[in-house]
Amino acid sequence: MGLRDDLERYREVGEQRREDLSDFIQYGDLGRSLPDEIHVPIKIVDLPEFEYDQRDQGGIGQGDPDVGDPVGEPQPQPGDDGDEDGDPGDEGGEHGYYEMDPEEFAEELDDELGLDLEPKGKEVIEEVEGDFTDVTKTGPDSTLDFERMFKEGLKRKLAMDFDPDYIREAMKVDGMGPQKVFEWAREKNLTVSKHWVEEAYADLDDEEKTKWPSIEEMEESVEPTSTAQMIQQEGIKHVPFRREDERYRYPEIVEEREKNVVVVNIRDVSGSMREKKRELVERTFTPLDWYLTGKYDNAEFVYIAHDAEAWRVERNDFFGIRSGGGTKISSAYELASQILDAEYPWSEWNRYVFAAGDSENSRNDTEENVIPLMEEVPANLHAYVETQPDGRAINATHAEEVEEYFGDADNVAVGYVNGPEDVTDAIYEILSTEES
Repeated sequence: MGLRDDLERYREVGEQRREDLSDFIQYGDLGRSLPDEIHVPIKIVDLPEFEYDQRDQGGIGQGDPDVGDPVGEPQPQPGDDGDEDGDPGDEGGEHGYYEMDPEEFAEELDDELGLDLEPKGKEVIEEVEGDFTDVTKTGPDSTLDFERMFKEGLKRKLAMDFDPDYIREAMKVDGMGPQKVFEWAREKNLTVSKHWVEEAYADLDDEEKTKWPSIEEMEESVEPTSTAQMIQQEGIKHVPFRREDERYRYPEIVEEREKNVVVVNIRDVSGSMREKKRELVERTFTPLDWYLTGKYDNAEFVYIAHDAEAWRVERNDFFGIRSGGGTKISSAYELASQILDAEYPWSEWNRYVFAAGDSENSRNDTEENVIPLMEEVPANLHAYVETQPDGRAINATHAEEVEEYFGDADNVAVGYVNGPEDVTDAIYEILSTEES
């Protein structure tokens, strides 16, 4: 393998630049990213290269020393300080990041997890003209659908045309007058008028009117020519158009809908939510925020923290807050309901309500308050994520109660995250529920 082959191999490795998306979500540093700019670490590969040393240090083939000359002391090099091990550096190493926007992140995550969530448009922002797929009986001449009219006329010609020579042969049967020929033609589904038969019969000589002894013998001897055969032989000289065949094309009216979404993120900040639990919440909620931002035209976020009471916070504070109070999850849903009703009407906004905590809740609050509120607040999806890195506490039953009550409901999902390795499974559980 030559140097060029080595270089190509290194390039191929370098092109696999991004850290695997699942690994990044589960173990990566999410804090380096912004809401609209995700930074995924790049695996840096240094390509091999030759360096030319400009220092003249002598060597074999250089100079003409005498045999036995003493070897000189090694000269200090630039940057050497005489310390054998050297001092530790105080500058950080170089790290590269692949930048993607939320839309690209959503596409990548769809591929990674096998999802295909289609956003829903709520509010009609404009009506636009689409393709000319609809027709009407009136309209300007410029929109006349001539192709359709021609087809209708051609179908009529094929249905109504007949072989005049074949009917004239029937007139030559001995004893067949115009009335009998007309009746025979109708029986044969030959759409000829009686007037035409009478005129054609009058043009015959008396000798021609006795050519065939019977109609049966004529039919055995003469083969009629179909309309399609006549068109092949003679072409189309006339297509019978009628007023009722006229149709005018007009464009389909398409409603452009704006895909708006509001995501309500709820987090338990009570004393039991220690650092590991908070980190798992952030690791689950952050990719969900990126994903929905990438899927919708306009995404807004509401952050609610709660212990025994709930309050609205900014995103920068959301994942770091910790209080010493107890837990009442319903307080957060009550506040979420008030905010959604006042600022994000269901008729105009897609809604996602994501809550997370360690499943500890005040007695009977889940059954008596939270579940009824989840049923009352209309949303595309309600989700609860339980984070219990050290094993479930005896009174941590909220997630189980929600899951048991709603069962396989298509707008409620429950995920369990005991460690970073569970994060992508929880995200898949939430998003696949919405997809279905």
